[in-house]
Amino acid sequence: MSTLKYAECIAECNRCADICDYCAASCLNEENVAMMARCIRLDMDCAAQCRITASAMARESENAIAMCQLCAQICEACAEECEKHDHDHCKECASACRRCAEACFQMAA
Repeated sequence: MSTLKYAECIAECNRCADICDYCAASCLNEENVAMMARCIRLDMDCAAQCRITASAMARESENAIAMCQLCAQICEACAEECEKHDHDHCKECASACRRCAEACFQMAA
């Protein structure tokens, strides 16, 4: 793969997207779903952005760096929201989002 320079960031983005999807689905099963609404929305936004960012890096898009910057910002917002909740899936998601944000910030630097 000629995108070796992106490999770690692509992996973090894909991992984060999967965990965000899991968190959103798990939030729907919580007792007070209304309280989880912002978390669910940010999980979905984050998963979508992570996937499109990974795709951009894989094809060496000229917009990959800008997309990494946006992805990092969305991951940070998602992590901050997930950290407000005590559910294990939210804690796992926050951690994945922080790792992905760091990888994207490094890529964009």
